[in-house]
Amino acid sequence: MKKQELATFAGGCFWCMISPFSQLPGVENVISGYTGGHKENPTYEEVASKTTGHHEAVQITFDPEETSYEELLEIFWRQIDPTDPGGQFADRGEPYHTAIFYHSEEQKQKAESSKKALAASGRFNKPIATEIIPAETFYAAEEYHQDFFKKNPSHYKQYRRGSGRDTFIKEHWRQGQEKGKENLHQKLTKMQFDVTQKDATEPPFDNEYWDNEKEGIYVDIVSGKPLFSSLDKFDAGCGWPSFTRPLHPESVIEKTDKSHGMIRTEVRSKEADSHLGHVFNDGLQPGGLRYCINSAALRFIPKDDLEKEGYGQYAELFN
Repeated sequence: MKKQELATFAGGCFWCMISPFSQLPGVENVISGYTGGHKENPTYEEVASKTTGHHEAVQITFDPEETSYEELLEIFWRQIDPTDPGGQFADRGEPYHTAIFYHSEEQKQKAESSKKALAASGRFNKPIATEIIPAETFYAAEEYHQDFFKKNPSHYKQYRRGSGRDTFIKEHWRQGQEKGKENLHQKLTKMQFDVTQKDATEPPFDNEYWDNEKEGIYVDIVSGKPLFSSLDKFDAGCGWPSFTRPLHPESVIEKTDKSHGMIRTEVRSKEADSHLGHVFNDGLQPGGLRYCINSAALRFIPKDDLEKEGYGQYAELFN
């Protein structure tokens, strides 16, 4: 039996929120509908009149072992303007406010962590306005609105272009890297910027975490994504933080590095594409790997601060 969970997101016009999720592995169904209001079984006209309190939203039935909730969150953020408190693009008012409707305490913690990471990434220069609120009754929209991108592709594409959504996504997610780097100059120290953005290496034995023995997790200084745990940290005698493995293998990318006349394996963060360090085959057994990471690429979250920092789901690692 496959494990199934629900995820519910409001991202403005629900026509535009079906396609990004519908082709993901493990996604069984994506439904357009209405939630968060005070009237039972509202119609499209009633919701559009802005009198029922509902959001246009999508509800996703998915297998978390094939596509994780964190992956759904990442896709959600990339479809919207999360800094707009008044609606989305051409659509204004309460029905088009963005929101994450969580179905469990675990989803709440993951959503809050994801939101904090986005705010810390420097991608936007305004506060993140998307709400994180408990899931309520979800009412499926009329059949006309289901899979609109398939039924009316010309109208759908014209609407996306005309609303400004496509332009926004292109500017902020596909061509926004240089703007993001400009913001990072203000957020990061020179060493942090040089390491993460210019592939520099900090001095050994003269960095923040090489001898840190406290319990907690290490997150990407740029994106806030969890990368390593103190449970996997060991003293390799090299003068940099060393780990036997990442917290989540999919959170890092390994690339061949031929710089400085050597052939090494570079480690980068998947979300922010930050340079982290290198991985070597001289680590502890049984795995034998040593992830040698620059302190400047990391932020340490002590175990006692995990909940308030939005990483509460990792507290159980230290029980």
